[in-house]
Amino acid sequence: MADLTAAAVPATLIQPTAGAQSAAELAKRGEIKQTAQKFEASFLSVMLQQMFEGVDTPAPFGGGPGESMFKSFLTDAMAKTMTANGGVGIAASVQREMLKMQGLH
Repeated sequence: MADLTAAAVPATLIQPTAGAQSAAELAKRGEIKQTAQKFEASFLSVMLQQMFEGVDTPAPFGGGPGESMFKSFLTDAMAKTMTANGGVGIAASVQREMLKMQGLH
């Protein structure tokens, strides 16, 4: 059998290429993406709460203390769904800026 030495191993296997990303960098990018999406969902939730502030739903499908208590849950769920389906572009902008701040453009 041939003796395997360091000279027989390609340099690309020893040192990662410039385009390769480490597991830590990929994890950081994932965290940044999640944070940006959470920010967009929070922003949209506040906007939706303001939008539905003066809307009254007539009985028997709305009204009462239950509607006012749970309306914030509805707007949160709507905002998260909107963000998960592409949102309005806030998450992409925030993510891009956070990546620049971390030096990961």
